[in-house]
Amino acid sequence: MTKKVKIILLVVVIVVVLIGGYGVFYYKRYLDYKQAVQTIRVAEPDLTQLKDGDYVGEHDVDFIRAKVKVEVANHQFQSIKLLEHYNDRGKKADVLPEKMVDQQKIKVDAISGATNSSKVIQKAVEKALMNE
Repeated sequence: MTKKVKIILLVVVIVVVLIGGYGVFYYKRYLDYKQAVQTIRVAEPDLTQLKDGDYVGEHDVDFIRAKVKVEVANHQFQSIKLLEHYNDRGKKADVLPEKMVDQQKIKVDAISGATNSSKVIQKAVEKALMNE
């Protein structure tokens, strides 16, 4: 084998190892993300115990994260704004805060096709109100 062929083979092997390593790393991140979403449990806070004001909370499961601002007055949601919603295919869940305000609760039906984003947004709202 010529020196040039050896160098090309070495470069190919290095590239394959790097791509394979990144694939393993990415797959591990994906599994951790799926596990994090599955373990999300949302508690419904007692709005009668909350003072009027603005509350900010966020939740991050790596591939999806949300940051919200919740305005409470007279023990009711006045508004819930998505300050940040990083998602892959969960853009449809952006309407979830409006549903929470309309129904005056966090545990509303998830948006079909954006279930994981729905869970993350709900958890961010809960964290805002629970001061986590």
